[in-house]
Amino acid sequence: MSLNSSQFSKPYRCAIYFVPEVHSAWWQAGSAWLGRCAATGQSLAQPRLSDISPEAQWATTSDPRRYGWHATLKAPFQMLSGEDVASVVSSLHALAKTLPAFDLPALQVSKQDGFLALRPVGDVSRINSTAAACVKALHRLAAPLSEADVARRRQAALSPEQDRLLLAWGYPYVFDEFQFHLSLTGRLDGMSEAEQTAWQGAAQAHFHDLPVCRFDRLALFVEPTPGADFQWVDQVELLA
Repeated sequence: MSLNSSQFSKPYRCAIYFVPEVHSAWWQAGSAWLGRCAATGQSLAQPRLSDISPEAQWATTSDPRRYGWHATLKAPFQMLSGEDVASVVSSLHALAKTLPAFDLPALQVSKQDGFLALRPVGDVSRINSTAAACVKALHRLAAPLSEADVARRRQAALSPEQDRLLLAWGYPYVFDEFQFHLSLTGRLDGMSEAEQTAWQGAAQAHFHDLPVCRFDRLALFVEPTPGADFQWVDQVELLA
C-alpha cells in the first residue's frame, strides 16, 4: 500500500520503521498518545492524563511526536546521490518476500535509558533478526556519515563496539546493540520521582488493554526537510 510516497521522491532522510496497521487499535492509541497521526500529518487530541497538565503532556511527548508512532528498524539515513524513494521501496519489497509476520511479545511500559517506551517482554529473536535484515538490506542505499554526524553521535559516550557499528553501519545501536521500543516520551531526567511515576502510571493505563500487536509490515517514513516531522509514506507487508 502506498500512502503518499509520490510527494517525497527525494526527502532529506528516510527511515524504516515497524508500525501497527493504520486502522488498528494500536495505531490509534499510539498516535493519540503522541498527539499526531504520521500517516495523515494531522494533529490529534491527546488523552487526558491524571495528575499531568495538558501543557506538560504536550511538551513531554514532543520528541517522539516528531518521529511519529513507531519502532525503529533502520534508523534515519540520507540516501546516496542518484537514489530516491522508489529505490527504497523496491528494496523493501524484495526484503519483505523473505520475512515472515509474527505476533509481538507483550509490550510493557519501561523507564529504561531515561525515557518512557513500550518494550517487549520475552523472546525478541524474531524482532532482532528482522531489524538486522532491514539494516543490511538498506545499507547500500545510505550515504556515508559526515564527520559532523560522527562527532554528534559520539557525544553519547559510545562503547567501543557501538563506535565500531557507527562507523561500519551509520548507527551505533544495531545488531547486538539493538533494542526494540516504541517511544512514549522524551527524557524524564528533570522530573521528580513522583512525576515520573505519574507518567508511567498514565502510560500503563492508556495501553494496558490493547490486543496482541501483529508485526506484519515494514513502513517507510521520510523527513521531508531537515527538522520537519517524519511522515509515513509507504509500506510493504511481510509473509503471512
